[in-house]
Amino acid sequence: MDHGRHQAPQEYAPGEGVPATLIRIPVRIVVVVLVLPVRMGWDALTALGHAADRVLLRPLGRSLAWLLGALVLTPLTRLYTWVLTPLGRAASWLARALLVRPWTGLWRYVAVPVARYGIAAPAVWLYRAVLTPLGHGLRWLGTALLAPTARGLGTGLAWALTTLLVLPSAALWRYVIVPVVRYGVTVPAVWLYASVLAPLGRGAGRALGRLVMTLLVTPACWVHRRILTPVGREIAAAFEVAWRVAGYVPRAIGRLLARMARHLIGAPASWVYRTVCTPVGHVVRDAVWAPARRAAAEAGRTAREALAAARETARRARRDAWRALTGSTDGARSREPVGVPARTLGSTTTVPSAAQASETSPTGGRFAERG
Repeated sequence: MDHGRHQAPQEYAPGEGVPATLIRIPVRIVVVVLVLPVRMGWDALTALGHAADRVLLRPLGRSLAWLLGALVLTPLTRLYTWVLTPLGRAASWLARALLVRPWTGLWRYVAVPVARYGIAAPAVWLYRAVLTPLGHGLRWLGTALLAPTARGLGTGLAWALTTLLVLPSAALWRYVIVPVVRYGVTVPAVWLYASVLAPLGRGAGRALGRLVMTLLVTPACWVHRRILTPVGREIAAAFEVAWRVAGYVPRAIGRLLARMARHLIGAPASWVYRTVCTPVGHVVRDAVWAPARRAAAEAGRTAREALAAARETARRARRDAWRALTGSTDGARSREPVGVPARTLGSTTTVPSAAQASETSPTGGRFAERG
């Protein structure tokens, strides 16, 4: 007994009956066969969607956003800032100058005074001086003369209507129509319903209800409880189990493909990179690139020094040529850069206003340039 209880399926519930036990395994096999392609296709589409989003859609979206900003938003912003905004301000100023201010002045200085002093003031005077006394007189006339006459006419008309219409109609309703309806229609109908129709309806209803319960409701409940509910429960559980089981198959296939790609492509590529490309790169870097970079730096440094020496030589040649032509020692007139201040003869101090000049030897007439 214990062995049989432990071997029962996990989802098995007591009272399921023979149909659930018989259809469980075949239904799950059929559902797994049907759901497996759908689950594999779903997993493939999901992986493809993630790859497309990561590789294609996101870069494309960023490119489109940059392109939209560069080609549309930036020109529109500049158009709005430099064209539409000044045009709008100019149009606003023009509208205020041509429309708002003239209409405001017309309303304030023409329409309001005309309406106030041409219409409102005469109308107020007419109301106070003419219409109010006339209304008071008409009210007194109506209160003193017309109200008593209308009150007497209303009282006579009400007495006539009550005597000729209301009293005969009330007597006809109370003493004729109500007794006829009550004792001629209502009382027989109530007796017929209570004594004949109600017992007959209760008996027929009980018989019809028992017949419907016996022939329709009881078999339908039994079919639903014993057949449809277990079958539906097993089909739903089979779909759930099949979807869960089918999820392991694409995952296993994906792991197999990933492992094959790693061993067939990744490992050889890593070996080639580590064994061939890295040593070759180190050799190229140490034997070619580093000497070439040092040689280029040395050549650039030599070229810069040569250019600096040539500029200094040209500057000195221009300064000496200008001195030879003009005989002047003023560096400001020659528009040459002023050098280090020269020393005066017989002194070690420098004169700030003196131009850099050559020193004269006490025994010779040659000029020696100071370096």
